This record gives sequence, C-alpha cells and structure tokens, in this order.
Amino acid sequence: MTKNKELADYIMDQLSDLGDIRNIPMMGGYIFYYKELIFGGIYENGFFVKITEASKKYMPDSLPEPPYEGAKLMLPVTILDDKDALQIMVEEMYPELPERKTKKKKK
Repeated sequence: MTKNKELADYIMDQLSDLGDIRNIPMMGGYIFYYKELIFGGIYENGFFVKITEASKKYMPDSLPEPPYEGAKLMLPVTILDDKDALQIMVEEMYPELPERKTKKKKK
C-alpha cells in the first residue's frame, strides 16, 4: 500500500462524520471533495487545502506554498490529527469554495 493511499484513508476517517466526503486518485495523489466541491488534495508534498478565510483561520501557522511545481498556492494542512478542528474547517470552507466548472459540450 502506498503512503498516499494510507494518508487518503486516514483523512477520510478524520472527516467521516461530515458525510458527503469523497476522494479520487489522480496523478499519484488524491483530490478531495466535500459536497462535490474540491477543497484539497494529497500531492507530492503532503495534504493541502485551498486558501480560504476558514483555512487561514484554523491554520494560522500554515504558510501558502505550491503543492507541486507550477501549481497555485495552497495551504499545507497542519491540523490533520485534530479531527474536530479539521471537520469544522472543511465545513466552514465549503461556502467559500469556487463552484465546479461545468464541462463545455462539444458541438
């Protein structure tokens, strides 16, 4: 089992009380969704979430960095082992997350 798979399983367990959490494997990492909006993922440098007011509030010690070369800045998750804080942060991030882009239909 890969380190990333174990981390993904741990994160799913930490967020299990929220319901409506899922992840999909992507390029050796995982993308995480809450209520069908992407809030974060596991990348080569660990677990990161999008920068929102909520993520900054719950992780004031986390400094924005690109999770991989060429990526937009995200916040490394510093509260992974605090199940309650992690769940509240993800819930509070939800209204601040961008809507999913709809795929344009080919003509």
